[in-house]
Amino acid sequence: MDVIWFAIVSLMLAVYVVLDGFDFGVGIVHRFVARNDTERRIVVAAIGPVWDGNEVWLIASGGLLFMAFPNVYATAFSGFYLALMMLLWLLILRGVSMEFRSLQENALWRNFWDTVFSLASGMLAFVFGAALGNLVRGVPLDAKGLGGMPLFTNLLTGKNPGIFDWYTILVGLFATAALAGHGALYLGWRTPDPVAERSMAWARTIWRVLAPCWLAVTLATAWVQPDILEGLAARPWSILVAATAIGAFFGVHYFLKLRRPLAAFLSSSAYLCGLFATTMIGNYPYWLRSTVDTSYSLTATNSVARSYGLQVALVWWMVGITLAVGYFAYLYRSLRHKVDVDSGEHY
Repeated sequence: MDVIWFAIVSLMLAVYVVLDGFDFGVGIVHRFVARNDTERRIVVAAIGPVWDGNEVWLIASGGLLFMAFPNVYATAFSGFYLALMMLLWLLILRGVSMEFRSLQENALWRNFWDTVFSLASGMLAFVFGAALGNLVRGVPLDAKGLGGMPLFTNLLTGKNPGIFDWYTILVGLFATAALAGHGALYLGWRTPDPVAERSMAWARTIWRVLAPCWLAVTLATAWVQPDILEGLAARPWSILVAATAIGAFFGVHYFLKLRRPLAAFLSSSAYLCGLFATTMIGNYPYWLRSTVDTSYSLTATNSVARSYGLQVALVWWMVGITLAVGYFAYLYRSLRHKVDVDSGEHY
């Protein structure tokens, strides 16, 4: 059951990256693609019906992690307490900014909340990317567990790193750029001109920059944590997942040239999902890899809950995920048209 639930939790996180990822991306490019209040209302309205629902996937992922790997959940939340508080406040500020901007008549206040929305979205993308970097690099987990990690020490990797070092910062910047490109493609699909045209122009620029960034992160990962490559080599079938990410990356560029924003957005979704899946496959069976001594690491095998409970939970998860997928498919199908703030879609 440990393999099944490792895959399920990873899948839930991948869905969160794709869905809430374009929300973050929309926030990042918000101030660049919308030049007046009406255009900014259009941008926010593009994610208005879905942003809070997308965040449910994060809550669901945390709940499944708590149920299937309770020791991992407890250790991670205690060790990353400061970073989690930052994430919580950023999530709050992001939601508040979207709702409060529409309640303000004063242009200065609207500009203020628009800026908060953009900054909070960018910082969330960066912190989530750095969190993934911590999972890959490893954390100072010892026999006593994982104490409260500092935000940074000397910015170098080693036995006792901080949450932010040169590697996790690099991964965070890459995640920010990737999600910005993802969000720009979503706006290209969902918004009318001229916002759509500007969004597609930004998407082309960002996705061109992503290629060298992706190479840099890949080489840095191979140097910091070569076990990732060994894990992928031990599972030859993982090449299909990696090939999906590579093919989707080129698919984004191909559909951008054809000016097909929906196809480009779906390719971007496949790229993010494939990239995250490749990372988790290479990292298996580790959830929290110890930089002190690998014997202290928390893996899917040594931290899994009892088998009977997981078997029962698997049945209910299958029921729940079927309902969730059906609902989200209906929701996004109903939102396939362009945003029109004059028809009541306003924020």
